[in-house]
Amino acid sequence: MARIILASASPRRKDILEQVGISCEVIPSSIDEDLITADSPSALVEALSKAKAEDVAAHFENDFVVIGADTVVVKDSKVLGKPSNEAEAHKMLQMLQGNRHEVFTGVTLISVSGGKGLIDTFHVRTIVDMIPMTPELITSYIQTGEPMDKAGGYGIQGRGAAYIRDIAGDFFNVVGLPISTVLSRLEHMGVNLY
Repeated sequence: MARIILASASPRRKDILEQVGISCEVIPSSIDEDLITADSPSALVEALSKAKAEDVAAHFENDFVVIGADTVVVKDSKVLGKPSNEAEAHKMLQMLQGNRHEVFTGVTLISVSGGKGLIDTFHVRTIVDMIPMTPELITSYIQTGEPMDKAGGYGIQGRGAAYIRDIAGDFFNVVGLPISTVLSRLEHMGVNLY
């Protein structure tokens, strides 16, 4: 079985892998994400996931799989990452409430086995529809602390679930790792996960 390394500090991504029976080592990348730019949200998350995966893979030699991932929320062509403070979280949620938005997760898989290396980079898009929220409701949600480490300022797998009206696409993509696609791509790469 391959040694699986998650190039992300996200506890949610680790939880998703463990939920499907995959144990992994967590080794976050040390890249400066602000230095990476792209001309579309899908290209941005792919570039970020690739940079993270390559940074971590450089520390290993053989018989490993690195999973790099990055998630952004997009509303009206504006990319929303993690809020840097409560005021920014409030602004993000004010934009999203009562509207549909897109969530893009880019994933890069690097497999090195028997001296042979394979790399696969892709993205998955999900549409999320959020209920209308009053400024008071937004403030009380922010005070839970949940929005502060999540793209777009909400956690669909936590208290934020109360504010989601509908989703079209992969739920786990919104959490941060489109697991069925990841497993399918790893299988095509010849990675033995179980």
